[in-house]
Amino acid sequence: MPIIWKGEKLSLKMLNAQSADTMAEALGIEFTEIGDDHLCATMPVNKTTKQPYGLLHGGASAALAETIGSVASWLCIDREMEICTGIEINCNHVRGKTKGIVTARAEPLHIGAKTHVWDIKIRDEKDKLVCVSRLTVAILKKQNSTL
Repeated sequence: MPIIWKGEKLSLKMLNAQSADTMAEALGIEFTEIGDDHLCATMPVNKTTKQPYGLLHGGASAALAETIGSVASWLCIDREMEICTGIEINCNHVRGKTKGIVTARAEPLHIGAKTHVWDIKIRDEKDKLVCVSRLTVAILKKQNSTL
């Protein structure tokens, strides 16, 4: 598959720097791989990402999926002329996780002019599926006013 990203040379350092002062930073999300047609990020399973029963919170998994899919869309658009925003996400939580690290991998199902659809799988250190998600992102023209 050809490279799907647009714009300047991409780096993990640049992606991770953009997470400063965002939910991604608060949850410990770190971008770890930029492939030709996929993006990967990790998130710790710890006191900030667990629910009261000690399991990885479904909302934290959803936040990881939305973060990686939204950033992947951002990498596919003309960033001078367009913005992107999530419009629908679903998550199936298929395995509990109480500690360690989870890794999300976003791959495109559809990259259109007005929408992108991402398949995001979150796996544990043993490559066992923890969550599967689908994210739909709207591609919008930038307005002259501030967002």
